[in-house]
Amino acid sequence: MKTSIATVSISGTLQEKLAAISAAGFDGVEIFENDFLTFDGSPREVGRLVREAGLEITLFQPFRDFEGMPEPQRTRTFDRAERKFDIMQELGTDLMLVCSNVSPLSLGGIDRAADDFRELGERAARRALRVGYEALAWGRHISDHRDAWEIVRRADHPNIGLILDSFHTLTRGIDVNSIRAIPGDRIFIVQLADAPKIDMDVLYLSRHFRNMPGEGDLPVVDFMRAVAATGYDGPLSLEIFNDQFRGGSPGLISVDGKRSLVYLMDEVRRREPQIAMSVPAMPARSRAGGVAFVEFSANAAEARDLAALFRTLGFRASARHVSKDVTLFSQGDIRIVLNTEREGLAHSSFLVHGTSAYAMALRVDDAGAAFERAKALGAEPFEQEVGPGELVIPAIRGVGGGLVYLIDDRTELGRLWEIDFMPLPAADAPQDAGLTRIDHVAQTMQGDEMLSWLLFYAAIFEVSKTPLLDIADPAGLVRSQALESPDGALRITFNGAENHKTLAGHFIAESFGSGIQHLAFATDDIFATAAALRANGFAALQIPRNYYDDIEARFGLDPELADRLREENILYDREGDGEYFQFYSPNYGEGFFFEVVERRNGYRGFGAPNAPFRIAALKRHLRPKGMPRK
Repeated sequence: MKTSIATVSISGTLQEKLAAISAAGFDGVEIFENDFLTFDGSPREVGRLVREAGLEITLFQPFRDFEGMPEPQRTRTFDRAERKFDIMQELGTDLMLVCSNVSPLSLGGIDRAADDFRELGERAARRALRVGYEALAWGRHISDHRDAWEIVRRADHPNIGLILDSFHTLTRGIDVNSIRAIPGDRIFIVQLADAPKIDMDVLYLSRHFRNMPGEGDLPVVDFMRAVAATGYDGPLSLEIFNDQFRGGSPGLISVDGKRSLVYLMDEVRRREPQIAMSVPAMPARSRAGGVAFVEFSANAAEARDLAALFRTLGFRASARHVSKDVTLFSQGDIRIVLNTEREGLAHSSFLVHGTSAYAMALRVDDAGAAFERAKALGAEPFEQEVGPGELVIPAIRGVGGGLVYLIDDRTELGRLWEIDFMPLPAADAPQDAGLTRIDHVAQTMQGDEMLSWLLFYAAIFEVSKTPLLDIADPAGLVRSQALESPDGALRITFNGAENHKTLAGHFIAESFGSGIQHLAFATDDIFATAAALRANGFAALQIPRNYYDDIEARFGLDPELADRLREENILYDREGDGEYFQFYSPNYGEGFFFEVVERRNGYRGFGAPNAPFRIAALKRHLRPKGMPRK
């Protein structure tokens, strides 16, 4: 499987784009005409730069408004094509894309278009070049790949073929199974793009909101299954028009692109095992059984404050690492690790970000297989020296440079707490608060990182996306989306900050990077938990009375229940028969906080309608501007 990406998909100068594309491991590149025209050098020099980067030019594009033109415009289109052929030969590529005509001057007719392409094929053949025809979703006469294929078929020329683009097919709702009847050798290249489900003009959607396969909502896997069934085994190329990508890191976007193609074709291979495809083998996506532990980095002074907060939440210091300054706090099936080492990644993380939840461990069915899949998908592995007899836990770099550890029960990793830790006496333990497990982990990041991390987790683990939400912060919007495993054992929410004035943006700015901003703990009885926490000295985030007057009327709550919610500062939401109860701690440090939740009757959300009230309350507790950090 050869992979390719169009230069229009990423930001930077042509040289910067080629360097990023090469570093990400692509085989080829589509030279988009604007990138060529803005380059201060000859076509021959562009070709040299591409080859020096270890790439090949898979396509030169686009050539517009060709077929079905009346005279004298028809003669002019062939003259333009000859000029493009000159450039292609200097570039060192043999394939040009012609997109379906959008000119108001163009004339309809399948046979007329086929005649034009037959003549163009003759001209291309004299130079050993090829031309691919693509149906634009907004083409004046041809907007369907089935019609484009019919034109190619009638042109009946070996140098004229079809170009398929998932965006143009899927946004128009065309049956992808119609692709299966097309001979694979008549498809010259396949372009891929995904997109979110947004009700807008398809041309505007195309120009601004395309994204990588797996980042949007289009059935790109089904599209590629149909393509694979034709026997096509040529390049798979990304053509992404996205405002965010154009302003983002070319390196990050290129890595995302390569990951998306590897992930896509692995999914196709698993769903179409009878089709022979040149796809790298890797383990299947890992079943995630929840969060095994979360690890905080801190210095000695802040560790005492954090330990005191853990105690009010009902966690007891239950074990100590055999060789490191690391303490385990536990309650129910929740494990929190507090690391005060003065060297290693935890210490480095503290120096950069301050006290933070810099790592989490996920329970998987096979840690080794999950680790191998992550590496195959371009994740950065992490290794750190361990003492004699201590476990080496597979780990990869995650959001903000933090860690994602991988834990299973099939190996000695399942005995981590017995092997690497010594139990501590249970004397003077706080009152257990009935917290049972980590319900979800909330990770906050820059808005332009969100798609990258959604793809990162979705490609490695068996999780699915929830709908994208806009959360109203008093200082602006925060985009929020979650990933969850089929059984709900693992839930991770992603919050993309667009400006530093929002609570999420403040957290990123003050913590010097993206990371885990809050942990939500589950309970089976939120009122009993609230009472136990109060007895431990926990002070819940205060919610205004106006909120409770509103929800009592909005949901028709029993006045007694409304009073209990108000007394304990518990927020409430309902979806169908499902109910959600939640309360929060005030901020710790620069915007980190804890949450306690109870889900009833299959509630699957995260209390999004309550977010504006929670955010406003948390912002009232932020450190006043100008005060020194702890």
